[in-house]
Amino acid sequence: MKIFAVLVSLAAVALAIPVAAGPGAGAEPAARVIVGYRDGAAVAGAHPWRKGAPPQDVRQAAQRRADVLARRAGVALSTGRTIGHRAQVVMARGLDSASLARQLAADPDVAYAVVDHRRRALTVPNDPLFSAGPAVNLQTLTGGPAVGQWYLREPSDLFRSATNAQAAWVRSTGSGVVVAVLDTGVLANHVDLAGQVVSGYDFVRDTTYSNDGDGRDADASDPGDWITAAEDTSGPYRDCGQQDSSWHGTHVAGIVAAATNNGIGMAGLAHGAKVLPVRVLGKCGGYDSDITAGMLWAAGVDQAGLPGSTTPAKVLNLSLGGDGACTAAYQDAVGAVTARGVVVVAAAGNSVGRAVGTPANCPGVIGVAGVRHAGSKVGFSDLGPEIAIAAPGGNCVNIEPGQPCLYPILTTSNSGLRGPAAGGSKYTDSFDISVGTSFATPMVAATAALILSARPDLSPAQVKTALQSGARPFPTSGADNGSDPAPVGTCQPPSAQEQLQCYCVTGLCGAGMLDADRALAAAEALPRAVPPLTPSTPDSGGGALSWPWVLALLVATAGLSARPRGRRPVRG
Repeated sequence: MKIFAVLVSLAAVALAIPVAAGPGAGAEPAARVIVGYRDGAAVAGAHPWRKGAPPQDVRQAAQRRADVLARRAGVALSTGRTIGHRAQVVMARGLDSASLARQLAADPDVAYAVVDHRRRALTVPNDPLFSAGPAVNLQTLTGGPAVGQWYLREPSDLFRSATNAQAAWVRSTGSGVVVAVLDTGVLANHVDLAGQVVSGYDFVRDTTYSNDGDGRDADASDPGDWITAAEDTSGPYRDCGQQDSSWHGTHVAGIVAAATNNGIGMAGLAHGAKVLPVRVLGKCGGYDSDITAGMLWAAGVDQAGLPGSTTPAKVLNLSLGGDGACTAAYQDAVGAVTARGVVVVAAAGNSVGRAVGTPANCPGVIGVAGVRHAGSKVGFSDLGPEIAIAAPGGNCVNIEPGQPCLYPILTTSNSGLRGPAAGGSKYTDSFDISVGTSFATPMVAATAALILSARPDLSPAQVKTALQSGARPFPTSGADNGSDPAPVGTCQPPSAQEQLQCYCVTGLCGAGMLDADRALAAAEALPRAVPPLTPSTPDSGGGALSWPWVLALLVATAGLSARPRGRRPVRG
């Protein structure tokens, strides 16, 4: 009797423990689905609604149809509005809309069952460069692009590869997510990055290449990575290539999270997110050892002799790489950060259609190829089976000297040719251009931030699934080679030969073209894991008993059985 009394008491405690219900339980029904019936559907014939019928009769007939579907699906349904002659809204509690839609779609009378999404008017951000760049000046070779930030807008016949970010912002802006930019450092004082950058770290240890006079420290700003003509001919920078400072990390940071709706400059794809600058590249690139250490630090992995990051990232952007297979060092770093739930996104490389470089070819990394505005593979982009998805990499069309680049990736920059110029905030344009898989990559990383803001429970593998599930198919026509009459061919597996523009195929350029809005929809449809309740025992001092423990005890005492549940150049 004593044992029985204890069991009854435990059962009472168990029943008092609140059970997690679907979103909105107790208020609005959690699931809303539009059901369309097949022509000749038995349920529609048995419970018709006709033009001119009183509204209450139509509603009663619609509820009877819902009752039939409910019995077949094993879930209680209430009816909402009717649509036309053969569709209605049905609602349920205790599950999400995507799950209900899947269940109802299997009914033989149902032609389709889709989530009844709530939509909002699309707004154009007030950042002036979103819509169009400054007027092109052929005397000073400044200005443009005339198309502005074409890569963020809704896809069109002209901009087939546009990422549809404008629509995605209705669902998410990336709020609460930190994206690490592992690059040349970031100029956080750019007017369009103010408030968007958190404290980072400089991992460039070798002072020969750091260009800031010291080794590793907490200053992740970009001192510049220029190479003079003399430096390019001899010494440690020989054959690195003469150049002015690239401000590469600042370019990437702007694409990810430039301030938006601030009335100046450009819009960032994940403008609600924050950028964590991790400097791993100096003059002439950076060492793998610095890059992998930076990956671990950005993800919050403790390392001897280094302070921990106070704002660890959920997404790592690596717009860098080099030739060769994925090394054990990169495999180790990628494995460590993805095990912590951190998404790693890396550029395919720009060696003109050859094999994907490291680290984009590492297992667990989301490799990104570049496509033109027309959706074909842009000439410089590498390709191969390691690619997960493609995104706009920028392309010019006009290539004659003094002609403006028509479709570059407009982003944040600095006017300094060597060190950063004070007050030198500027943007790349049709003459100072940004093109490369380096700039396709942060679009994917930013979309991952949008996803994780909306669904922080998703794993890196699930984020990749959402990105690929939402991808749009590659076009198979509509591109041309300009003045060259040769038709655009289909992409082939990479070899030692260069491979310029070509029509992408799944398996060489990834699952398709990035669509931020569709990726978010795909992420929202993924099943939500129910977190396990913390087990406790009567004498553990933990307070409330866990429901699984109580259930196991009740089942066991009832006599039933139960089972427990080298160095790398920048990839521009």
